[in-house]
Amino acid sequence: MPEDGNVNLSRNRHSILKMESINLLILDECHHAVKKHPYSLVMSEFYHTTSKDNRPAVFGMTASPVNLKGVSSQEDCAIKIRNLETKLDSIVCTVKDRRELEKHVPMPLEIVVQYDKAAVLWSLHEKIKQMEVEVEQTAHSSSRKSKWQFMGARDAGSKDELRLVYGVSERTESDGAANLIQKLRAINYALGELGQWCAYKVAVSFLTVLQNDERANYQLDVKFQESYLKKVVALLQCQLSEGAANGNGVKDADMHISDAQKADEIEEGELPNSHAVSGGEHVDVIIGAAVADGKVTPKVQALIKILLKYQHTEDFHAIIFVERVVAALVLPKVFAELPSLSFIKCASLIGHNNNQEMRTSQMQDTIAQFRDGRITLLVATSVAEEGLDIRQCNVVIRFDLAKTVLAYIQSRGRARKPGSDYILMIERGNLSHETFLRNARNSEETLRKEAIERTDLSHLKDIQRLSSADTLSGSVYQVQSTGAIVSLNSAVGLIHFYCSQLPSDRYSILRPEFIIQRHERPGGLTEYSCKLQLPCNAPFQQLEGPLCCSIRIAQQAVCLAACKKLHEMGAFTDMLLPDKGSGEEGEKAEQVDEGDPLPGTARHREFYPEGVATILRGEWILSGKEGCNNSEDELYMYAVKCDDIGTTKDPFLTQVSNFAILFGSELDAEVLSMMMDLFVARTMITKASLVFQGTIKFVETQLAALKSFHVRLMSIVLDVDVDPSTTPWDPAKAYLFVPLIAEKYHNPLEGIDWCLVEKIVETNSWNNPLQRARPDVYLGTNERTLGGDRREYGFGKLRHGMAFCHKVHPTYGIRGAIAQFDVVKASGLLPSRDSIEPTDVYHSKEKLQLADSCIDVQDLAGRIVTAAHSGKRFYVDSVRYEMNAENSFPRKEGYLGPLEYSSYADYYRQKYGVDLRHKKQPLIRGRGVSYCKNLLSPRFEHSEEVENEENLDKTYYVYLPPELCLIHPLPGALVRGAQRLPSIMRRIESMLLAVQLKDMIRYPVPAMRILEALTAASCQETFCYERAELLGDAYLKWVVSIFLFLKYPQKHEGQLTRMRQQMVSNMVLYQYALNKGLQSYIQADRFAPSRWAAPGVLPVFDEDSKETEYSIFDEECPAAETEPQKDFYADDCIENMREDGEVESDSSCYRVLSSKTLADVVEALIGVYYVEGGENAANHLMRWIGIQVDLDPKDFPCPKPYNIPESIMRSVDFEAIEGALNVKFKDRGLLVEAITHASRPSSGVSCYQRLEFVGDAVLDHLITKHLFFTYTNLPPGRLTDLRAAAVNNENFARVAVKHKLHAYLRHGSSALEAQIRDFVKDIQDELSKEGFNYFGLGDCKAPKVLGDIVESIAGAIFLDNERDAFIVWKVFQPLLHPMVTPETLPMHPVRELQERCQQQAEGLEYKATRTGNIATVEVFIDGVQIGIAQNPQKKMAQKLAARNALVVLKEKEENAMTKDMDNGEKKNGVQIFTRQTLNDICLRRQWPMPQYHCVNEGGPAHAKRFVYAVRVNTSDRGWTDECIGEPMPSVKKAKDSAATLLLELLNRCYPDNR
Repeated sequence: MPEDGNVNLSRNRHSILKMESINLLILDECHHAVKKHPYSLVMSEFYHTTSKDNRPAVFGMTASPVNLKGVSSQEDCAIKIRNLETKLDSIVCTVKDRRELEKHVPMPLEIVVQYDKAAVLWSLHEKIKQMEVEVEQTAHSSSRKSKWQFMGARDAGSKDELRLVYGVSERTESDGAANLIQKLRAINYALGELGQWCAYKVAVSFLTVLQNDERANYQLDVKFQESYLKKVVALLQCQLSEGAANGNGVKDADMHISDAQKADEIEEGELPNSHAVSGGEHVDVIIGAAVADGKVTPKVQALIKILLKYQHTEDFHAIIFVERVVAALVLPKVFAELPSLSFIKCASLIGHNNNQEMRTSQMQDTIAQFRDGRITLLVATSVAEEGLDIRQCNVVIRFDLAKTVLAYIQSRGRARKPGSDYILMIERGNLSHETFLRNARNSEETLRKEAIERTDLSHLKDIQRLSSADTLSGSVYQVQSTGAIVSLNSAVGLIHFYCSQLPSDRYSILRPEFIIQRHERPGGLTEYSCKLQLPCNAPFQQLEGPLCCSIRIAQQAVCLAACKKLHEMGAFTDMLLPDKGSGEEGEKAEQVDEGDPLPGTARHREFYPEGVATILRGEWILSGKEGCNNSEDELYMYAVKCDDIGTTKDPFLTQVSNFAILFGSELDAEVLSMMMDLFVARTMITKASLVFQGTIKFVETQLAALKSFHVRLMSIVLDVDVDPSTTPWDPAKAYLFVPLIAEKYHNPLEGIDWCLVEKIVETNSWNNPLQRARPDVYLGTNERTLGGDRREYGFGKLRHGMAFCHKVHPTYGIRGAIAQFDVVKASGLLPSRDSIEPTDVYHSKEKLQLADSCIDVQDLAGRIVTAAHSGKRFYVDSVRYEMNAENSFPRKEGYLGPLEYSSYADYYRQKYGVDLRHKKQPLIRGRGVSYCKNLLSPRFEHSEEVENEENLDKTYYVYLPPELCLIHPLPGALVRGAQRLPSIMRRIESMLLAVQLKDMIRYPVPAMRILEALTAASCQETFCYERAELLGDAYLKWVVSIFLFLKYPQKHEGQLTRMRQQMVSNMVLYQYALNKGLQSYIQADRFAPSRWAAPGVLPVFDEDSKETEYSIFDEECPAAETEPQKDFYADDCIENMREDGEVESDSSCYRVLSSKTLADVVEALIGVYYVEGGENAANHLMRWIGIQVDLDPKDFPCPKPYNIPESIMRSVDFEAIEGALNVKFKDRGLLVEAITHASRPSSGVSCYQRLEFVGDAVLDHLITKHLFFTYTNLPPGRLTDLRAAAVNNENFARVAVKHKLHAYLRHGSSALEAQIRDFVKDIQDELSKEGFNYFGLGDCKAPKVLGDIVESIAGAIFLDNERDAFIVWKVFQPLLHPMVTPETLPMHPVRELQERCQQQAEGLEYKATRTGNIATVEVFIDGVQIGIAQNPQKKMAQKLAARNALVVLKEKEENAMTKDMDNGEKKNGVQIFTRQTLNDICLRRQWPMPQYHCVNEGGPAHAKRFVYAVRVNTSDRGWTDECIGEPMPSVKKAKDSAATLLLELLNRCYPDNR
C-alpha cells in the first residue's frame, strides 16, 4: 500500500490502519526519521509501542543516513548512524566496492566554478528594508492580540503539523501583514543575490498573483499589500538586454575542464586552482553591461557562461539547483530575455509553499516534459533532490551550495547519464563555501567507511548522545473500542484540524486561540499555563490547562485535555476524527460500485410485483375445476353506471351496452362514492361509478356460462387469443364482467342478459380462427387485428415492396403487406367460391351475399364484420346501395399521377389476389374496430375545441365487398361498452389498494387522497402526488430539524445538517417504503390495456407490438369521400413516453420503479395526511412509516435563558430590532445569538448557525404551506417554481436589507462589512422601483450571511414562543411582502433564452473565460455573439449575459415588426415569443391553456398549407376573439402565426403583459 509518512501517521493515530496488520514497512528517504517528522512519530508512537512479535519488518532507503552539514569525526558519524538504526530498528548496509556500484550508477565529473562577490545596491536595499519596518509597525498597531496570542500555535509547531498531517493550510486575515513582509524579504533576497532586474520581476510576479487571486476579495489586507508592492515595482523597474560594458578591463575567463588527464589525477577532497573558474564582472559581451549596472549579479553571469558552454552539446538535459523559490521562478525569465540562450527550453520545479506553489499534477507534467525533451533545463529547489530519476540528465549545476551532506550527494545523483558534469558554484574568497565543500567530501567517505567498518561505541552507552528507542513521550488518550490514540505530539494538530472542520464561510477562519500565562516560582523556576479558546460554534469555548515547564508542553497538554473532552461530548468519533453527523460510516458502507446508480435516485430502478388488493381474492373463480365446488358462494353485483357529460354527433359513442361486475366480497363505501372521468371524446366525458345491485347465488352452470362469456368478450377487447375451457384462473384476482339488459329489473339475477350470454357462448363462429383474437398468428402475418404499431401497416415496412430488403410479392400493394387471400382460401375457413355462381345483379335489397352465408341487410345494423382477406374487424356503418365494386377507385388527395386502380374490384384483384364474384352488390361502409385505449388520461386537455363541423376529427371509412365479410358473434355496442371496462377496473383496483393501505395506517383519511399520494405524474392522469410531495417534503424537513435541534444541543449546524440528511434523504425514505411494502401500492405507469391482466385473460407481449393511439382502419381502402366525423376511436396520437412502470416484459405482474418514486410517495403521504388531519395525522403517518421524531415537550424542554455578558447586552439595540420585526423577545439572548456571525470573537455567545438550521426549516415549511393552500389549482411544476422563488437566500437577503436587519449583524470581518455595504448600495435603486421584487433574480449577488440572519431570526422567534410556528408566520408574512405570485414569478434569463432557442431551432452556446478576478461570459446564437457580461461570479455573469442577449433579440424583433408595419405588411412572421409566451401568460394568470384548432388544411402533398386559429378563456373577460393565422407549411408554424396575433390582442387588453 504506497502512501507517504503523513498518511501512514494519520491512519495509525485514528486506528484506520494498525501496525499489527502490516508485514513490511518500507521507508523511502528514511534519513527523515528524526525529531518530529512523521516517519519518526510513526516509529515512536506505534512501532515501538507494538509488541516485538507483531511488529512489521522495516526496510529503509537513503543516500546518506546523516542529514547534517557534516560529521566532525568517525565517532560522531557512528553515533548518528547508531541512533537512526535504533529509531528504525534496522541495520545500515552499503556497497563495499564502489567501482562495482559505478558500473550501474556512473559518477559525474565534479567541476567547481568561482564567481565574484556582487556589489551591494545599498540605496535600494535600504528603501525595501524601510518598507518592512513600516509594515511591521502598522501590523503591530492594528493587532488586538498579545505577543503570546500572536505567536500562538506557531511556536508549538502545530501549523506545520496541521499542514503535513491533515493537509490544512492555515490562511487567516491577520496573516496579511506577515505575508507582505515575507514577500518584501524575498524581493530583497533577489536584489542581493540575483540583481535589480530579477528583483523587479519577482515583485511584478507577486503583484500579478495578488490581483488575480479570487481569494484576494475575502482577505482583509489585500489593498494594503497591493499598495506596497506597487511602490516596490516602481522602485525596481528596469530593462535587461545583451551587451558588453564600456571599458578596456574586459578579460576572458574559461572553465578548465578540458584537461582530462589532470582531472583523473586530482583526489576527491582537494580544491585545485586549476579547476577554479573566474566569473568576474564585465568579462563577456553577452551580459557585461547588465552586470556593470547591477541588473544581474556576477553569480548569474557565471551561470549564463556555464550554460553557453553547452550550446552545441547534443541531447542537453540540465538541472540547476537553487535554495530559494524566488530564484527558481525568476531565473527562467532571465534566460528567456537573452537571445544567446534561445537553445534552452526552461521551466521551474518547486514544491508546496505558502505563497508560490505547484500542484502535484503540475509537477508531474513538468517532469514528463523534461523526460521527453520538450523542456531541456529545470531550475529546481530541493524538491528535485529526492526521487527524481531522469536518465537523460547530463548536467547538474548547484547554483546555491547544498546545506547538508545529504543534499550534496543527492543532487549529484540526479546526473544519471554517463559522462555527466556536476558543477558547483562557489563565491571567490568565501571560506565558508570552501570549508563546506571539503567537509562534504570528507563526510561522504567517512559515512561509507562507517557503514562497512562499524566503530565500537561500548564506552558511550551511558552518555546521552547515544539515544535509546523512543517510546511514546508524555501522556496519551486512547479510545479502547478502536485503539485510536492522541498524544501530546498530535493533540495540537488535531485541535486545529477539528476547528478547520467546523461550519464556516469565507469571512470566518475558525482556529483555536492560545493564551499563555507565566508563573514565577520560588528559586527562579518558571512555569507556564495555557488557556484554550475554541470557536463560538464548538461544544465548549474555553478550557484551562495544567502548569507545565514550557510553553510548548503547556499548549500540548491543554489540547490533549480538549481532545478528550470533545470525544466525551460526541464531537469526536471513536476514531478520534471530527464527527460529521451520525450515520457517516453507514453511508459509506452503502456506496455501490462506481457507475451504478445510488438507491434513492431516479436512475436506480428495480422490478417489483404489481399489487392486487386482498379483497379481490376469491376461490369461487375456480368453480368448475375438479375439487372446487363453490356454487354456494354469494357474489356481489355492482352495475357500472355511466353518465355522459357533453354532447357528440358520433352515434357510436352513445350506442354502448351496459355491464355489471361480480365480486366475491363487498366493496368499501369509498369505492362506490368514487366518480371516474373517462375521456372518450374531445367534447364528451363519461362519469363512471359503481352501483350496488345486490347479492346473487349462481348455480354452477350459470357461473360457467358467465366465465365463458367473460373470456370470449375480453379476449376480443384485449386481443388475446384464449379459450374459456383452457385458460388459467387466478384466485388472487377474482371478478367477472357480465352484460345487463336495457330494461329495469328488480332482481339482480334477472338483470343479467342471459340470452346474449347463451348466444355468444354457444355460437360455432369461435371455431373459425378469423373470428377469434389474433387471426394474424394463424395466418402467419404480423398484422394485429386491433391496433398495433403504425409501422406494421405500410408506413415504412414493405412500402413499394422494397423497404427492409424484403422480396417483392405480386400481391403486395403500395400501401403495405396484407395477408394473402390464397392463405385464407387454402385454410378452408371459407366455403369454396367456385360453388357460388358469379352474378352481376343482386336480386333483393334485403339480402346480401357474405363470405359464408346470405344475410338480411337489417341484421347487419350494429354488427361487426371480419374481413376474410385480412382478418381485420369493422363496425358496420351502413350499406351503400349507390356504390358497388365496379365504381371507380378514389384518387388520393393531392395525388396528380396516373390512376393506380381502375375500380374497387381491380384494387382487390391487384392487392389481394381476389376476383370478386358479386361485383354488383352494394358495398358495406365500415369503421375500423380500434384497440382498447386508456381512457383515464385527459388526452384532449391541451387541444380542446368547440364542436362544429369544421373542428370535428376526420373519420376514415372503409368500403368492403360483402362477399369478403364474415359476421362477428359480438355485437358492436357490446364491444364498445366493454372497451371502457379495463380503464374502469384499473381505477377500481387502484382505489381498493388505497383503501387497504388506509386500513393498515389506521388513521381516518379519505382513500381518494391516499390514491393521489400513490399516483405518479407518469400515469398522466388527472391527479398525481407532486403537489402533496412538495408539502410533505417541507413538513418532514421542519419536524426533523426541530427534533434534532432539541435532542442534540451540543452539536453544531454541520452535524445537524448531515444527521437530517440521514433521516430524510431519498435513500432512507426509499428503505422505509420498502419495509412497509409501498412498492405494491404505487401507481407509477401510464395505464396500457394491452399489458393489463383481466381474470382469465392474461396479456401476451409481442416483440413488435406497442400501444399507440390511432385506429387500424386508415390502412384499408380509402373512402371515395372523406366525411368529417367525430370519432373517439380515431384520437390524436399521444406520445407514449417510457416512464416508471413502462418496461417491456414477458409478464404483466411485474413493473419497474425508480427508488426515487418510492421516496417521493413517502413524502406525498406525509403531505396528504398533513392536509387532511393536520400535524397529528402527519406525525402518526411518520411514526407508522418508521420516522421516529417524538416531539414530547417533557423530553425536550425549551432551552434555558442565555447567560450573556452585560457588556454585550448593552451593545445591542434591542428596541430597534424588535421594532423592525414587530415582536417582543422574552429571552433576548436568542436574538443576540441570531445576529452573531462566526467571525465575531467568542465571548460566551454562540453564532447563529444552529438557529439558522431551525429557521431555514420553519420558513420553508410556512412558505410552502402558504403557497400550497393559496394556489390550489396551480400545476405542481409551477408551484415548485413559486416555492423556489420565495424560499431562497437571495430573496431573504433583500428582505434583510429592506428592513435594515443587516445593520444589527454582529461580526468581525471587514471584508464582510465591505461586501454588505456594496450590496446595499447596489440594490438601493432596485428597491426604489415601484412594485420591485426580483425573487432571487436580481443583478447583484447577495452575501449569504444576510439571508442566513433572516432564517436565524425566524428560528429565534420560533424557539422564543414555545415552538409556535403561527407566531413566526404572523411576524414574517409582512416582512416577506410582497410575496411571489404566479403573475410576478419571473423566468430565469438562462432558461428563457434556452426555451426561446429551442422553439426557434437555434444553436445556443455559452463561452466563459476568466481574467484575474473577473469572469466573462459570451452568448452565441448560431455562431454569432449576441450578448456578453462580466462579473466576479461566473453564474451571475451567465445570467447577465443571457439577459443582455434577450434584450438584443427583442430589439431586433421589434425593429423587424416596425419595418413590416412601415411597409404596410401584416405581421405574420414567426415571433420570438409565441406559444411559449402565451402559455406563460396563461400560467401566471391561472387561465386555462390556449385552445387551437385547424381552420383549413389543403394543397397538394408536396406543398400543404395549414391555417390555425386560437383563443383563450380569460378569468375576467371571458373568451377572447378568435385569432386566425396565416397559411403555413407546418402545424407548428401555423399555430405560432395564430399565437402571435393573440399575443398582440392580449397586450392591448392587458398592457402589464409586456
